[in-house]
Amino acid sequence: MKIIKAEVFVTCPDRNFVTLKITTEEGVYGIGDATLNGRELSVASYLQDHLCPQLVGMDASRIEDIWQTFYRGAYWRRGPVTMTAIAAIDMALWDIKGKVAGMPVYDLLGGASREGVMVYCHATGHSIDELLEDYAKHQEMGFKAIRVQAKVPGIASNYGISKSKGAAYEPASKGIRPDVESWSTEKYLNFAPKMFEAVRNKFGFDDHILHDIHHRLTPMEAARLGKSVEDYKLFWMEDPTPAENQEGFRLIRQHTTTPIAVGEVFNSIWDCKQLIEEQLIDYIRSTVTHAGGITHMRRIADFAAMYQVRTGSHGPSDISPIGMAAGLHLDMWVPNFGLQEFMGYSERMLSVFETNWTFENGYMHPSNKPGLGIDFNEEEAKKYPYQPANLPIARLEDGTLWNW
Repeated sequence: MKIIKAEVFVTCPDRNFVTLKITTEEGVYGIGDATLNGRELSVASYLQDHLCPQLVGMDASRIEDIWQTFYRGAYWRRGPVTMTAIAAIDMALWDIKGKVAGMPVYDLLGGASREGVMVYCHATGHSIDELLEDYAKHQEMGFKAIRVQAKVPGIASNYGISKSKGAAYEPASKGIRPDVESWSTEKYLNFAPKMFEAVRNKFGFDDHILHDIHHRLTPMEAARLGKSVEDYKLFWMEDPTPAENQEGFRLIRQHTTTPIAVGEVFNSIWDCKQLIEEQLIDYIRSTVTHAGGITHMRRIADFAAMYQVRTGSHGPSDISPIGMAAGLHLDMWVPNFGLQEFMGYSERMLSVFETNWTFENGYMHPSNKPGLGIDFNEEEAKKYPYQPANLPIARLEDGTLWNW
């Protein structure tokens, strides 16, 4: 299965996506997601200028060897740009192999470990009352796991809140300059337990509730939060503190039993090695799109399983439907599955990406079509050219730059 073509497409149907299409001499093609929010053109360039020319002439069936060639053979290893580019290639090659075999990718991985993939959605509000309204809507849709975020009183804008009431949450803003959000740790720590209390008082304890702190706290502040919300039984608190200093998670563990999820910004097994090995986290949130594709995510998941850490992969709308489909195939197979994020996609996005997954009663299935079970409409994609966009930055009330 000699590769004769490798093409990169950048399109913006409401937000920017990067898609790789690999074609073999038999006419079989596979597609992969190379989207890195706010740095899309960097990955597109890495593919177009470095990896795609080398792909031509390679054997598409040799997925492992190609992965090793582009990881170990590049000398400059890892990093989000490199690993996202490798991930797109890996996804496309698994898609091709599945199509040739006439099997969905999860069957190639060893078959399904479950009937469906439990997914969680996002409920948000500019107040607790708005959050409760949004929560009820998602509960009616069938979700059994719901992330809750609400505007912190006294803070002009903060993570996880839509720009206007009723609008979908989209953190990136169009243009060259990023938006600036404000932050106050004390106001947040005083508010967050009240938010969880309101949700549990209204909806009870049957649903899983989750919350994203988005790297805002020190380890001791995160420990304080985790301890203060134990009665509300969070499924997890996500990214409580920046994970560069992995030893900091020991301090959190010493003070709270609230489960911890980390890793959406990780791009290799080395980023999470200590956290998993020392059982400092409960869920690893690395993704197929940003952590080297299905091939590398299998290694992360297997390593995590040794320490009873489960997967909880990142899945917002800044991962394209291709990446979401690939993630669902991994979720169907992985023995130590925990939960999968799913924000959904706009009608315009779904005009470019033809999905075949299903959602019912809180669970998704990637479809039984051969390969990844998803397609890419090149002509439709041309209608939506790239638009510069950036994720926000955060500053404390005195103007100090903080972790976004």
